[in-house]
Amino acid sequence: MRNYLSLAAGVMVLGLAIPAAAETATPAGRIKTVSGDAFIVHAGQTIPATIGHEVFESDRVRTGHDGRIGLTLQDDTRVAIGPRSEVAVDSFSYAPAEGSLGLALKFVQGVAVYVSGKIAKLAPDAVRLETPAAIVGVRGTTVALNVGAD
Repeated sequence: MRNYLSLAAGVMVLGLAIPAAAETATPAGRIKTVSGDAFIVHAGQTIPATIGHEVFESDRVRTGHDGRIGLTLQDDTRVAIGPRSEVAVDSFSYAPAEGSLGLALKFVQGVAVYVSGKIAKLAPDAVRLETPAAIVGVRGTTVALNVGAD
């Protein structure tokens, strides 16, 4: 009986530790501006986008018919997303001291403007902008994209 209680207590502690560890992930960036219908899809849940809300690797940022979002990533990359648009932060790593630099954004649909940040300046080959039809390499620049819905 004592072993059973120890096992049950261990499982409960482990169950509490896993969500806490997941919540300590470093955000890729933050919402700087938002208007209209604008959402973040995080861990399968759609939540309203608000100024200051953190955006993480694997999140999607989505706007409705009148929505707009301004997103600033930790490396000062900026992404402006227009109405009826969706952008996924497929991967993000900004730890220059450890040599870990990388950014992959997937522009699923709609209109967006990308302004490169420090990752593109330090490691241009580590930045990838994807659309359903193409992959764009970045060399420290501004890119405007208009991706039609399928």
